[in-house]
Amino acid sequence: MLQIFPFNRLNDENLDLSLKRIIESLKFITHRQKLLNSLSNSDIKWINTIRTYNTKINQEKAICNIAKYIKEHHCKNIIVLSGAGISTNANIPDFRTPGTGLYSRLSKYNLPTPQSIFDIAYYRHNPNPFCHIAKEHYTKDYKPTLTHYFIRLLADHGLLLRNFTQNIDGLEEKAGLSDEYIIHAHGTYKTAHCVGNKLNRGCGKEYSQKWFKDKMEKMKKPICSECRGYVKPDIVFFGEELPISFWLNLQKDLPKCDLMIIMGTSLQVQPFASIPNQINPNIPRLLINKNAVGPFREFDILPRKNQSRDYAYLGNCDEGCLELAKALGLDKELMKLYENGQK
Repeated sequence: MLQIFPFNRLNDENLDLSLKRIIESLKFITHRQKLLNSLSNSDIKWINTIRTYNTKINQEKAICNIAKYIKEHHCKNIIVLSGAGISTNANIPDFRTPGTGLYSRLSKYNLPTPQSIFDIAYYRHNPNPFCHIAKEHYTKDYKPTLTHYFIRLLADHGLLLRNFTQNIDGLEEKAGLSDEYIIHAHGTYKTAHCVGNKLNRGCGKEYSQKWFKDKMEKMKKPICSECRGYVKPDIVFFGEELPISFWLNLQKDLPKCDLMIIMGTSLQVQPFASIPNQINPNIPRLLINKNAVGPFREFDILPRKNQSRDYAYLGNCDEGCLELAKALGLDKELMKLYENGQK
């Protein structure tokens, strides 16, 4: 690591030492760049092939090691953290993927920022952009993915403690996962409440999912009959508190956790993003995700001493869950659940 001395400690000797280290670092960078420039396209292709092969081998080891851990430690308190990435195979877009993610498809609404569609202050000013998105949710018959059924399978075999999900699509329930296992960190469409408008803070009157759905299908603004404020489903917007059930179960469940599986999330939204760092440091963590995120961001797939508890399968969530199910001897049962759910 390059060491730079504070100004108040600089003398000729320290200055010479610092300059020498800077020059050495620059020489290394220059040498590395010359090496890269000297590589032919075939060399680079071969290096990438080796890297891909090593990644595949190490991901297989990760799945095998986690399956072995589950069996040997008789896990029964697995916590699953899930995000929008587990529903993309159901043709529900995630939020941040360039070109296909929800945030990249909102230009027609002239929002201040893409995130404004889920901002409570903006909703009180103009609920229309969100209502258009909500109408799509109600009019399409989305079906659970293999990943949703894998989470249910963990529960069926007494392995699951809780599924903390950022998703509001309700596919966990559609897959047959009991409510007792699900914590909707970002709320749910099941109920709705009056949140007011730009002139008032609303009366808080509760409305049913059917009431809100009817409004969306008829393209009518969801206006409260009591105070004329706007009614919003009980999903958590920016500027709102998370459900109390999230905090209570988090406090109760984290000390019991014997394995954490993180799937389909960018781990960018707090406080959800900090959950992986709150479990016992001896408890293994498995990431099944398209990209390395959160505490796995510097994860290079190769084992390191200071990351002995961390494992990653970087790729499609459904494929990762199927591989883990195979390693646990549950793949046939998983496929049967999934195929029955697609009928």
